[in-house]
Amino acid sequence: MDYTNTLNLLKTEFPMRGNLPNKEPEIQKWWDEIDIYHMVQEKQKGKPKFILHDGPPYANGDIHIGHALNKVLKDFIVRFKTMQGYDAPYVPGWDTHGLPIEHAIIKTQKINRHEIGPIEFRNMCRDYALSYVEKQKSQFKRLGVRGDFDNPYITLKPEYEARQLRVFGEMAKKGLIYKGLKPVYWSPSSESALAEAEIEYKEKKSASIYVAFEVVDGKGKLPEGSNIVIWTTTPWTIPANLGISLHPEYQYVLFNANNQQYLVAKELLDHVKAEVGFEEVEILQEFKGEELEGILAKHPFYDRTSLVMLGEHVTLDAGTGCVHTAPGHGEDDFYVGQKYGLDVLSPIDDQGKFTKEAPGFEGMFYEDANKEVTKKLDEAGKLLKLGFIKHQYPHDWRSKQPVIFRATEQWFASIDKIRQQMLDEIKNVKWVPHWGEQRLHNMIADRGDWCISRQRIWGVPIPIFYCQDCGETILNDDTINHLIKLVEKEGTNVWFAREASELMPEGTTCPSCGGTHFRKETDIMDVWFDSGSSHEGVLDQREELRRPADLYLEGSDQYRGWFNSSLSTSVAVTGKAPYKAVLSHGFTLDGEGRKMSKSLGNVIVPQKIMDQLGADILRLWVASVDYQADVRISDNILKQISEVYRKIRNTLRFLVGNLEGFDPKKDPVPLEKMNELDKFAMMKTKQLIEKAIKAYDEYEFHTVYQSIHNFCTVDMSAFYLDIIKDRLYIEPMHSPSRKAAQTVLYEVLLALVKLIAPILPHTADEVWKYIPSIEEISVQLTEMPNWSHIEVDQKLMVKWNQFLNVRDEVLKALEVARKDKVIGHSLQAAVNIYPSKEVAELLSQFDELDKLFIVSQVYVHEHVAPAEAMQLEGISVLVQPAEGEKCQRCWVVSPEVGKKHEELCPSCADIVEKHYSHLVAE
Repeated sequence: MDYTNTLNLLKTEFPMRGNLPNKEPEIQKWWDEIDIYHMVQEKQKGKPKFILHDGPPYANGDIHIGHALNKVLKDFIVRFKTMQGYDAPYVPGWDTHGLPIEHAIIKTQKINRHEIGPIEFRNMCRDYALSYVEKQKSQFKRLGVRGDFDNPYITLKPEYEARQLRVFGEMAKKGLIYKGLKPVYWSPSSESALAEAEIEYKEKKSASIYVAFEVVDGKGKLPEGSNIVIWTTTPWTIPANLGISLHPEYQYVLFNANNQQYLVAKELLDHVKAEVGFEEVEILQEFKGEELEGILAKHPFYDRTSLVMLGEHVTLDAGTGCVHTAPGHGEDDFYVGQKYGLDVLSPIDDQGKFTKEAPGFEGMFYEDANKEVTKKLDEAGKLLKLGFIKHQYPHDWRSKQPVIFRATEQWFASIDKIRQQMLDEIKNVKWVPHWGEQRLHNMIADRGDWCISRQRIWGVPIPIFYCQDCGETILNDDTINHLIKLVEKEGTNVWFAREASELMPEGTTCPSCGGTHFRKETDIMDVWFDSGSSHEGVLDQREELRRPADLYLEGSDQYRGWFNSSLSTSVAVTGKAPYKAVLSHGFTLDGEGRKMSKSLGNVIVPQKIMDQLGADILRLWVASVDYQADVRISDNILKQISEVYRKIRNTLRFLVGNLEGFDPKKDPVPLEKMNELDKFAMMKTKQLIEKAIKAYDEYEFHTVYQSIHNFCTVDMSAFYLDIIKDRLYIEPMHSPSRKAAQTVLYEVLLALVKLIAPILPHTADEVWKYIPSIEEISVQLTEMPNWSHIEVDQKLMVKWNQFLNVRDEVLKALEVARKDKVIGHSLQAAVNIYPSKEVAELLSQFDELDKLFIVSQVYVHEHVAPAEAMQLEGISVLVQPAEGEKCQRCWVVSPEVGKKHEELCPSCADIVEKHYSHLVAE
């Protein structure tokens, strides 16, 4: 295919303005035409691998600024690693199952999930998810992200689902999968169990009640008729109360108030007194918690007793130190209840409504029951205090509605059995930032077993069969392998389309009773099991990838999400972590540090930024921030970034625009033949290269940004490029000094374009087409600059850096003279310098100070500065108008102008006579 025409469309005179919104799509079209991703991969084939594994975004909406931050950071790394000499494939992925997509279908299609067939519903979910995969794909590509977008991984693809089932099967074979009745996070709004990773905490107003439980059997310790006081913010759980928990080591006091006897923890007595409104109390007796074990109290309004138990989970942070215990509605409650042989009472159905196990409240939604339960307690004379508090409460992170703890039969993955292995593996991973290690360690150390079942339709089924004759659970190598083969061909729809007997190997019988009648499990897997299996479904499956990945990079919320679930499944299946390093970034905030929300009107949309400013501006913003913390973005911040981009672009434009007549194959001047100024510029560039590459390697992109910005504005534009303009514009075309300067420009340009390529790929490839004698069609096919052949002369660097300090002082004086109208342009100035001894010695080592200061005349005086001289650091400076006339060619003001030619200084007159006389003659 001939790409010349497309290339020529892009290759006009390198423009001053980027016009990125219009130009970037053209460049991206060209990338697609030449298939730049596969060109890069083909060139890197056989080189050492670097695998950044993409955490899959959820396919249910347009991308937001957090997506842009994440994908652009990944792209920086992949592009840099490629140019560093690695084979760094990037396979993007999408997470496509789960509740939010079900909700979206139900809402947009206005359907009842329970009235539509599972296959039809699942196909609607699939089509919806795939439509957003395509939308997000185009949006990520518009950001300039380079990857295998023609062949991404998608969690709904049959080959991925089959691998996920294999992970489940391996975990089951190792005894890590079990079914149990436990309290789990339950979302009534979603009618499903949730994992910890699907919970977010938001402020909620709740009732706060103090309740008296009357003692009916004090075991010789507490008098019958006395009361144990509990406190709870969930009155609706009182119907499920079966006990009261005390801490074995705490001191408890029995006291008299209002002619009644009450028991609370000693340390909380004053707090309870103030809260309940007891005016005077009389302490009657004191006990250690362990002495009160086994006492029975009467349930406030049901005809049953509540057992006093001992539990280490009891704290003195709030309440009474006597904890209301409902084993069906709390994790700690469940475990202490198991220890004491209590039932697991959970009188709440899937929709959050009370069942007949809670007489008097049947059919009532649990939150509505708070008022009725409180009323019932008051009628029974057991309500000591009703108040309200605002506190952080768990919510379903998809529906945004409150969740409850509810005991149901669910499938769990055992964390206990692999916990120590996971903690050991965490130590072998590199964490950026370093606190990530402790954060994930604490989460794994404290987490319970993983509830992996969901009561939904759109997802990967839990591949369990049950014998209908005896109830035996059936899962073995034969059943899982048979199902995997079916799923590889037909996807997981096959589970919902066929009967159990059609999904099992022919001739299967129940190992317990020999039965041949089976039913399927109806639950699906947690979506975190989906994405958490990607090390198996992608890294181990794709030929160009490998497990473990070199890097996982996601937002800091993924310590409880993808980092966590991936580690769990990987350690369970392979015994090893799926990643060698983990890098996390913060969240995006507005310019004032507030979370973005539609209600505040502070949402910044990536597409809008790209349409108005261009993707490279957005990418430059990503490079500018310290992403390991939360980052801010606003129109004003983007305006500042655009100004930085303009300065970088103008530097590139100057470098490109002044290579006229320079042949990189014939004209370069070796370093040893350059003057000190040119050497200094080359050595400064080498220092930039080393600093930038080190920063890239350590993922410190803000250091790359700052270094390049400073180099372009200070080292180049404000110093070197400003000084050499005379050589470039005044010297003859082929003069050695001009060629030396052009050699520096050419080498700096090559280095700079390569250094910015990972961050500003559109601009880098645009500039690349203007550089003479390049061999590769794109800068993406080159390697990072390696200037190991250039040695940095430290003495020379010290000398010139000291001179730069003096020059800065002189420039201050020139600026004041310009403001005071003493001069206009700096070439109209004569500078009188009155230096200290040290500065005088330094200045004596430099020739042509007038050219270095870009003035017409410089006089270094040994005597004391006159009173009108400006006092500066180490020197005094007096700026005066230069004497003489202005040369019309070089603009230098000199008494010599007119001596050889009426409008030119002698130098320009000689150049014109020697090199351009034929033009004058013509």
